[in-house]
Amino acid sequence: MEKSTDRRDAMLLDSSFSTRQSTSLRQVDYLRRTVRPIGVYMLRGLASDGKRLLALDTVRGYVVEVDCASDNTAIQNPRKVQDFLDASGLALADDRLWFTKDSDVYWCNLTDFEPQHFVSLSYEANGVAVWQSTVYVTCQKAGYILIFDRKTGRQITKFPLPGVGAENITVRDEELWLCDDEERTVYCMDRATGELQFSVLTPYDKPSALAFHPHPETGEPILYVAYAGEEMYIRDNPNDAESPQELAVRDRTFIHPLHFCYYPDRRYALSNGYLVEMSYVEELSPLEEVPLTNLEWRIALPASTDRQKVLHVEPVGMPFTEEIEEGQHVALFRFDQMAGNEGRIFGWKALLEVRGIKYQITPRLTEKSPPLSQEFAERYLVDDDELAMDTPMIRQAAREAIGSETNLLRKMLKIRNYVYDRMSYGIKPHIDTPDVALARGVGSCGEYVGVLLALARLNGIACRTVGRYKCPPDPDKRNVSLEPDFNHVWVEFYIPGFGWLPMESNVDDVAEGGPYPTRFFMGLPWYHAEIAKGITFEWITAADLPDDVSIGDLSLNHVRFTILEELPPPGENE
Repeated sequence: MEKSTDRRDAMLLDSSFSTRQSTSLRQVDYLRRTVRPIGVYMLRGLASDGKRLLALDTVRGYVVEVDCASDNTAIQNPRKVQDFLDASGLALADDRLWFTKDSDVYWCNLTDFEPQHFVSLSYEANGVAVWQSTVYVTCQKAGYILIFDRKTGRQITKFPLPGVGAENITVRDEELWLCDDEERTVYCMDRATGELQFSVLTPYDKPSALAFHPHPETGEPILYVAYAGEEMYIRDNPNDAESPQELAVRDRTFIHPLHFCYYPDRRYALSNGYLVEMSYVEELSPLEEVPLTNLEWRIALPASTDRQKVLHVEPVGMPFTEEIEEGQHVALFRFDQMAGNEGRIFGWKALLEVRGIKYQITPRLTEKSPPLSQEFAERYLVDDDELAMDTPMIRQAAREAIGSETNLLRKMLKIRNYVYDRMSYGIKPHIDTPDVALARGVGSCGEYVGVLLALARLNGIACRTVGRYKCPPDPDKRNVSLEPDFNHVWVEFYIPGFGWLPMESNVDDVAEGGPYPTRFFMGLPWYHAEIAKGITFEWITAADLPDDVSIGDLSLNHVRFTILEELPPPGENE
């Protein structure tokens, strides 16, 4: 009798667990949930057969099945992990698993995981995808997607890789999809021709693998992207009594859905976005007592753009009047009298929807662009900010940068690469003119912008400065205050007939010497806050303002971001 009761209690326990589990599954937001497989270190492969999602851990050699709702992780090749050490890429086709290792491509059955050699390359292979009788292999060093006949192993043709980093690949119907770990980009290409259809920026850095896997409830495909990198953290060392906290490094790998929506008529694609609260506040803290009369203090407000929506703006500390300055919204704070030792806090707080954006414009499309209007030439081709455009050094650099190129888009890219070749990133307390910065070879983002503006304008390309801050780019840090260490500026250049396009000012996080990523050439990630397009971000006026007193002499700024939640996928009606 006791055994029967125990068995019944166990059945009731199992039933209760099953009910809780199914309830939990129904509440899972698969489109925004980050999948964190347990016990893995560096994912370099993803594959799906429509029923299960497999991932490859290159550090341990594990091929694991991952539950996207619970992170449950099951090793599929427990006796064959050595064969998958340092492997990458993963593809499932006809109950065969394909992967790459060193310069070789292998396949194996899902029953025994015994590797069977398929083909060897001249260089290291990165990713593999299989579609019917065709095998696609990416090779960063060769710079191509190599395409083979599945039966014979004979190379059929090859397509140029769209990025500069190590690229993994998957296939869906008539499309090839690739992720590039350096470009922070996913590309969609035509499977038959290799022509790029569009590309999107990923919300995290170091994308390492990708696969389409169906939503368990709707059946709609979700594009899952794996990420593999390292992160710094503070480690508690109990053996060091005096300084127990130390900086350490650990592996960071996970899987997250990539949202994408391409708008062909608008020539851009949007990707994952976040609801972000941003505040910019000034605290009066003068270095010396400077009493001022009828002081007007203006601070630019966030702009509504293709990738950024301003949902709400409110004052902080004291009210402001909103003005329009060259099409940009500006907050005006007025002080009838400001004492030299007065204490005040004032500024604004904004609620923003921000997404990654990548414009899809090719040099061929710009060949028939109309000429730049006289209004834009007078506004954006002149030296209006100490750009040293009349100095021999800058004029010579403008000629050298483009050579014999005549296409506007190629000229802009050549100018960018010319500046990247000759300058290294470094923080400075003040901004020098472009001739000084270029001669020195080291500059901050503001000095990069100055050089880029000067060279572009001398070559007839309308450019303007954009800024002003970047949210610390870690979407996992939700509902906590994040404070950027520095401000930031970048460039927008104008293509007649298309409009303004963004371009990052410097490559402060990649190796020097090129080839340089084009991820932020005509693209911005979600964490850039667009403020003050072509206008000064902040300025003050007063009848008795001394010429040698700046905003930095009067106040301290406080900049804060809070990531509230990830946005739903972009829709067709946006």
